[in-house]
Amino acid sequence: MIESSGPDWLEGLLGDFGAPGAGLAIALENLFPPLPSEVILPLAGFAASTGQMNLYAALVWTTAGSVAGALALYGAGAALGRARIHRLASRIPLMKVHDVERAEAWFARHGTKAVLLGRMIPLFRSLISIPAGIERMPLPLFLGLTALGSALWNTAFITAGYTLGERWPEVTDLVSVYSKGVLILAAAAVAAFTLIRILRPGRGRRRGRTGGESPPPPQHRSREPR
Repeated sequence: MIESSGPDWLEGLLGDFGAPGAGLAIALENLFPPLPSEVILPLAGFAASTGQMNLYAALVWTTAGSVAGALALYGAGAALGRARIHRLASRIPLMKVHDVERAEAWFARHGTKAVLLGRMIPLFRSLISIPAGIERMPLPLFLGLTALGSALWNTAFITAGYTLGERWPEVTDLVSVYSKGVLILAAAAVAAFTLIRILRPGRGRRRGRTGGESPPPPQHRSREPR
């Protein structure tokens, strides 16, 4: 059993299953973002420093867990599909289908960078797999970007925990500040979006075929020669 200041369930998981247990914890972290990778990964590094698991095995298993969790969310996004997302958006207050279309256009331009770099942003690192599935990003590309981004993130934290040893909670304390900052920015963005929609409810609304839209101008036919 690992003696540390980590959660009891996590200590038991790593103590009983070693590196595969760390991989399972990271897979669950992708599906349930409140499970903190900034705790799981440094603790795995500390466990490796005490001989509870092999360092390289920890890196491989946690990266495999990241890919497995991301793949499950990708599948959820692919099953949901663009048409259902549009129908849901049309029913959500203050949300317009045009907003979804803009997000789709953004993802079409920046999807590869979002999937790669998003693995290093709390909360976003899990959610980015859903639009990737909705937009049907080529699966080999998605898996490659996810594996690379996750490997970079996992290696940084596991190595830090391995190096610091019993002082591994210092990594968690530092990253928790970063995570809170990201969440505050996300909440501020949602609040700003809501406020703009309340003040300008007509902005971004798609025009339909009815509902007061002016008819198209008549088309004049050219005169045929007599």
